[in-house]
Amino acid sequence: QVQLVESGGGSVQPGGSLRLSCAASGFIFESTAMGWFRQAPGKEREGIACIGWGSVWTDYADSVKGRITISRDNAKNTLNLQMNSLKPEDTAIYYCAARDGYSGGTLNPRDYMHWGQGTQVTVSS
Repeated sequence: QVQLVESGGGSVQPGGSLRLSCAASGFIFESTAMGWFRQAPGKEREGIACIGWGSVWTDYADSVKGRITISRDNAKNTLNLQMNSLKPEDTAIYYCAARDGYSGGTLNPRDYMHWGQGTQVTVSS
């Protein structure tokens, strides 16, 4: 059974940093593309970062480029998202997702088969 469990969310002031993690199990993590997505109230879920199986290839949404870094630790079956210079508009529920059967990632939520339950990130002064 595929399981994705996010952690690391919380409240932070503008300009602050957070590091999200996603613990994966139930599939071959090392050969699966992964992504981070977020959904703010009243908005559609958007892809913000994705990473291929070998960590060589990554992609970021323009809205977060330069402020966040996606990484993976295949030995620990863990996906990470380091977020810096956070803004109030980054407030959302953040989800990790697995693109089972694919080695390359995309920022399109429809391309992902498995999802975590999400973790809340709130950026406010």
